[in-house]
Amino acid sequence: MSQAAKWYVIHTYSGYENKVAQNIEKVVENRKLHDLIQEIRVPTERVTEIVDGKTKEVERKTFPGYVLLKMICTDDSWYVVRNTRGVTGFVGPGSDPTPLSEKEVAAMGVESGSTIEVDYSVGDRIRVTGTNLDGFTGIVQSINLEDGQVEVLVNMFGRDTPTTIALNQAVKLDD
Repeated sequence: MSQAAKWYVIHTYSGYENKVAQNIEKVVENRKLHDLIQEIRVPTERVTEIVDGKTKEVERKTFPGYVLLKMICTDDSWYVVRNTRGVTGFVGPGSDPTPLSEKEVAAMGVESGSTIEVDYSVGDRIRVTGTNLDGFTGIVQSINLEDGQVEVLVNMFGRDTPTTIALNQAVKLDD
């Protein structure tokens, strides 16, 4: 068993990720195992959802059912984690703790940014709100999440006119 702290993944019951992390933190605090179990993370990301033209920030679990641990794997640390309520086992062959490589840790998104989600897609009919074209309807031609814009083909005076509006200025129409 190595003496360098490495990242491990534990599998938990879905929806119990935060509770498992809290329980492990309590045991680490009570048994003074800070040197063995150094960090506990539930990978999450901030997502901006735009539904019916309203913007809402939510925090969403990146990998539901999993918790990341940075620990030195010893018999004591393995026992503490494995016998925590809600933990079903370590991720690895035969539920043996297998450390993640540096590349895998980076890919797991321990330090993740935020993303934007909208409730419409290309080809959907939308209604424009909050602009000079307020009330007009159109068809989504393209969505650019990086720039926060959507290109819409709006029918004005009998002609299809392409226009670019902000993501939150488009409200999906139920057909």
